Amino acid sequence: QVQLVESGGGLVQPGGSLSLSCVASGSIVSIDVMHWYRHVPGKERELVAFMSVGGFTRYADFVKGRFTISRDDAKHTVSLQMNNLEPEDTAVYYCAAGGVEVTPGQYEDDLWGQGTQVTVSS
Repeated sequence: QVQLVESGGGLVQPGGSLSLSCVASGSIVSIDVMHWYRHVPGKERELVAFMSVGGFTRYADFVKGRFTISRDDAKHTVSLQMNNLEPEDTAVYYCAAGGVEVTPGQYEDDLWGQGTQVTVSS
């Protein structure tokens, strides 16, 4: 069974930085796409960024060049470096994985971590 575990959240002042990490564990051959989402209670969950196994990346418009997603396929990790944080970035951040090959030719999809809280406040 594949599990995703996020870490790195916390409290930071506006303009500060945080680095989030997500480790996928279990039986994993490869992971096609790894995502970061965020959710604020009362609002829709929104995609922050994703990165494919080939290195293709996509960011939400609100990132505005402040965040950088990266992944280490050997370690099955994905990271999100967040700079110049704003109070509006306060949310629970979730890691998600799609196209997870758990044994050769067998895939699992739409796997999620438990989330990590990011709070931007002075």
